[in-house]
Amino acid sequence: MGAEVITDTVAHTGKFRHIDFYENSTVTAIVSTNITDNSFAGASIDQGAHLTGYFTSIRLQNGACIAYKI
Repeated sequence: MGAEVITDTVAHTGKFRHIDFYENSTVTAIVSTNITDNSFAGASIDQGAHLTGYFTSIRLQNGACIAYKI
């Protein structure tokens, strides 16, 4: 298990179950296998927001988050 702190703009891959945003962020790309219409590209996400699901990749345009591993 564990977590990955993401503060850069490169793609991070793995198996993530939960993502917490601790800064206002913009998502470049995010891939989820269990969310219908998982196109968050360009989405602005407020500080304090939480995403729960099964994520295999996330890339930020800006901001920061913690992705919790399965």
